Amino acid sequence: MRKFGKYPELTHKQFAVPAVLEALKESGLSRERIDVAYSSSVFGGSMMGQQILGQLGLTGIPIINVEDACSSSAVGVHEAAARIAEGRCEAAVIVGVDMLTKLGRGALPLNREDWDAINGLTMPVLYAMRARRYMHEHGLKAADFSEVTVKARAHGARNPLAQFQKPVTLEEVNASREVADPFRLLHCCPTGDGAAAVVLGSESLMKEFAGGRPPVQVAGTVLHSGEYEPGPYSMTTSHVSSKSARDIYELTGVSPTDIHVAEIHDSFAAAELMYYEAFQFCRPGDALALLRSGATSLGGRQVVNPSGGLISRGHPVAASGVAQIAEITRQLQGRSGAHQVEGARVGLAHVTGGGVSNFEHGACAVTLLKR
Repeated sequence: MRKFGKYPELTHKQFAVPAVLEALKESGLSRERIDVAYSSSVFGGSMMGQQILGQLGLTGIPIINVEDACSSSAVGVHEAAARIAEGRCEAAVIVGVDMLTKLGRGALPLNREDWDAINGLTMPVLYAMRARRYMHEHGLKAADFSEVTVKARAHGARNPLAQFQKPVTLEEVNASREVADPFRLLHCCPTGDGAAAVVLGSESLMKEFAGGRPPVQVAGTVLHSGEYEPGPYSMTTSHVSSKSARDIYELTGVSPTDIHVAEIHDSFAAAELMYYEAFQFCRPGDALALLRSGATSLGGRQVVNPSGGLISRGHPVAASGVAQIAEITRQLQGRSGAHQVEGARVGLAHVTGGGVSNFEHGACAVTLLKR
């Protein structure tokens, strides 16, 4: 995984190639052992997988390009895991990359044919509406969301791969410029550049090439699109994330209290609180109390976003899903250095993607890993 940040001098493929090389090196596999590749980039153009992997001579195999907005590379992991489980291949590499600095400043461009997008419903606006309703239902103040950012930046300060590595105070968050009421700039994930890759292999193959590291198992993956909802729907309950949470727990036999570490989709500060509830880490309305208890901070019983999350590590769209999975893998192997969650053996990665008219989210991918 590359350090997220701003690299305007590099192309997508130049930035992604080292991430793939690192993933191959950590897996212990040579490129000849890779049977299939999945590549994701929302803004990099067509055939990004061929552009990246061609630089490595990793050709002739199926190279499958996957686009599902922010969920893109996690969808690649979902598909690769299924392919391996079905016995259709032994090993797969999955890479995600986006270089958002090439788009300029401001909210990301959305589909100009989408009704919501052409009427100004960008992601900051949508999440701001959800945050306002959450405040109304649970009695929060706008400044309460700043506590999520303070935690995120404290974690990111310990992560050498995070885009932001400087802690912030509540006063600094609250004084940052307004973006969409109630959000200030530091309540929002940044734009930036990022690339990450992972290698998945069959159980027998990974035992052979583990390289002395503790093996990490993909215990289960879940992928859903949002439901088509043409009428009013709840702004504070993430239906697709809640459904995905229930399904991953049922699929793996894991309960919410079994999760030691989680990377969840905190694209905006209010989202982290809502997803605490979606994943049943607390009851509806208790998310702020859970945050303030320290349970989700490093040293707590159920650490959320030890990498700094999207708010601090960064959110280069298609790279985020596989970056979360790489982070959880390293956490379970005890290789996360200053932001290590001690004793972590069960971890969860959650990413949602895209805004389409009358859909809560375009896609939601959840991956549960075990050591």
